[in-house]
Amino acid sequence: MERLREGHKKFLAEVFPVRRSQFHLLAESQAPEWLFITCSDSRIVPDLILGTGPGDLFITRNAGNVVPITSHDVDGCTATIEYAVEVLRVKHAILCGHSDCGAMKAALDNKGLESLPKASRWLHHVEAAFGHRQPLNPADGQSAELASLIRGNVVAQLLNLYAQPSVARAVAEGRLTVHGWYYDILTGRIEEYDEKLRRFVLFGA
Repeated sequence: MERLREGHKKFLAEVFPVRRSQFHLLAESQAPEWLFITCSDSRIVPDLILGTGPGDLFITRNAGNVVPITSHDVDGCTATIEYAVEVLRVKHAILCGHSDCGAMKAALDNKGLESLPKASRWLHHVEAAFGHRQPLNPADGQSAELASLIRGNVVAQLLNLYAQPSVARAVAEGRLTVHGWYYDILTGRIEEYDEKLRRFVLFGA
């Protein structure tokens, strides 16, 4: 906890005073342009990767960057999506998976989940990924099979995102664009799923 305490002291002494006016505005309202749906993984730091800051991204996270499709249950992810689209009126919804994803490793291996009953149930949400596996990329080396499945999960969850009623309405009205990303931790690069080409291409190239 000492590291966090010192970090907060530094924020109060060095960061907050410089950006006081920005935080004053954010204390009263928010108007993010992007909804960012990603994994809980500690290695994914959206503001660091994208050069964004307070008030820019509306973020929801869970194991495996899942967008659940349920008929009766209420979950935090889809509730957040609904709020972002209908109330905050975000212009873009980004579904971002990443390399070396633990949830997808577990789905691929299907082992060692006996003591994790809730995690095991949660992984049912990524089963569709197996039907959307992407071509193996030699650049992924020994992790090519896992990376193929992770990219497939991005496609599967992207379809789930499109299926959300609020998203479907906003896309039909032309006020929301949906994106599917794969972030590679080793290289720092992002790939975006091209729905016309039905493959991942380098983002920002």
